[in-house]
Amino acid sequence: ERGAGERMNVVETLRAAAPWQRIRRAERGRDGAGSERARVEVRAEDFRITRYKQRSETTTIFVVDASGSAALHRLAEAKGAVELLLADCYVRRDRVALIAFRGREAELLLPPTRSLVRAKRSLAGLPGGGGTPLAAGLDAALALADAVQRRGGTPVLILLTDGRANIARDGSGGRARAEEDALASARLVRVAELTALLVDTSPRPQERASRLAQEMGATYLPLPHADASILSRAVQAAD
Repeated sequence: ERGAGERMNVVETLRAAAPWQRIRRAERGRDGAGSERARVEVRAEDFRITRYKQRSETTTIFVVDASGSAALHRLAEAKGAVELLLADCYVRRDRVALIAFRGREAELLLPPTRSLVRAKRSLAGLPGGGGTPLAAGLDAALALADAVQRRGGTPVLILLTDGRANIARDGSGGRARAEEDALASARLVRVAELTALLVDTSPRPQERASRLAQEMGATYLPLPHADASILSRAVQAAD
C-alpha cells in the first residue's frame, strides 16, 4: 500500500529484483513449481517507492540598510546587488519582499510579490540617510518571515548592512544600547532557524557585521569581494 505522494518506481523495482532471478528459479524448482517460468519474479522486498515532496514557495526578504552610516555610494552598490539578486529570484519564481530601515524605524516597502517591476521600482525610490535602527529592521524581517511561514511558505532573509547600529529598539539614540538590541534581534533569527545571508556593505569587511551574521546563524558575505556570480551562488546556497 502506498501513502500520499508515493508512487511505485517500476524500473528501480525490476533492477532490485534482477540479480536474484537464478536463485528464485532454483527455489521454485525445489518447491515443485518449476513448470511455471515467470519472466521476472518480484517479491515485496524488491519494491522501490518514489516519494514526491512538494516544494514550498520561497519568499526572499531583502532587508536593506538605508541609513546615513551606509553612505550614498555604498547604498547605490547595495541597490545594485539587490537588483542582481532580484533577477535570480525572478528566474526561480520566488516571491520577493523589501524592507528598509533608516531614521528611527523600519518600513515594509514591498509586500511579498513576484513582480520584478514593482520590486525594482520600490528599490529605486529608496531614500538614504538618518540613523540606523538595525534592531527594528531585523524585528520587521522576523515578523514578515513568521507571516510567510504561517501561509506555508519558506522565508529566506538577505540583510544588507554595515552592522553599525545607533538607534535602539525603543527609538532612542546611543550606539551601545542599539548594538545590544541588534544582537538580541539577531539571536531571535537564529532561534527561529531562518535561512539568512548577511551582505556586508562596508568598504572593507567589518567585525561588527561579521559578529552580527554569527549571532543570526547567517552566511557572511562582504560586498567588496562579491561580484554578480558570487552573490548569485551565495543566495542559491542559502535558499
